[in-house]
This record gives sequence, structure tokens and C-alpha cells, in this order.
Amino acid sequence: MDLLVNVDVDDLAEAIAFYQKAAGLRVGRRFGAFGVEMVGASSPIYLLVKMAGTRPSATADDLRRYSRHWTPVHLDFVVPDLAAAVDRAIEAGAVQEGDIQTHDWGRIALLADPFGHGLCFIQFVGRGYDEIVEE
Repeated sequence: MDLLVNVDVDDLAEAIAFYQKAAGLRVGRRFGAFGVEMVGASSPIYLLVKMAGTRPSATADDLRRYSRHWTPVHLDFVVPDLAAAVDRAIEAGAVQEGDIQTHDWGRIALLADPFGHGLCFIQFVGRGYDEIVEE
């Protein structure tokens, strides 16, 4: 089974520029003026133009908004150099949300992209998540 990641944005050019600079992704296929495939991660990320104030479905009570919002799903990018990745992301328009945290498995920085979506940069150390696996 393949995994496709879709990220709603209201400005496609800004979103492409952000994910190119912040995460090192590159444009794959274009789908007219309303979508683009970003490649370079383990799964493609599809940036889809959806205007603010529209409903995500016919039955949804909430409306799309592109200020910082909470959602139970976010993107994690595994990077070799956390400090450099955070600097690139901030320069590209991300907002860092707190200090870098250190755990047994590695280090993590919490950020928001220019569209209010949460994302993290993770730098594993040692065996990564295997450092905390319970047998």
C-alpha cells in the first residue's frame, strides 16, 4: 500500500517555495493551477490549493484556516543536522514553537509552516526510536 500525503494551502507558489527550501523537496508533477506533487521524501507530498473559509467536506462544521491551528496529524522530517534544518525552515517562513528537545532517541524541533500546519524536524541518535522500544 502506498501512502500519499496531502497538504492544503491557499498559495501554491508560496507552498512550493517553502517546502523546497525548508525540507529540500522538489517539484514532481504539476496538476494545473490547483496542485503539485513534491518529491524527495519517503512519500510524495501533494500541495493542494484550497481557499481559506471553505469546508473540508459537506458535513464539516469547521472551515479551513491558514493561521496556526491544531490537528492530530503532522509531518515529521528526519534530518541529519537539526540546527541547520531549523535555520533553513525559519528562513523559508516557518515558526519555531519552543526550544529544541532532547530525548533518548534523538532531538526534535517543533515548527509550523507558513500555512499553520504543524511539522517537526527530527535528528535521530544511536538507534533512533529503537533506543526506547519496550520488549
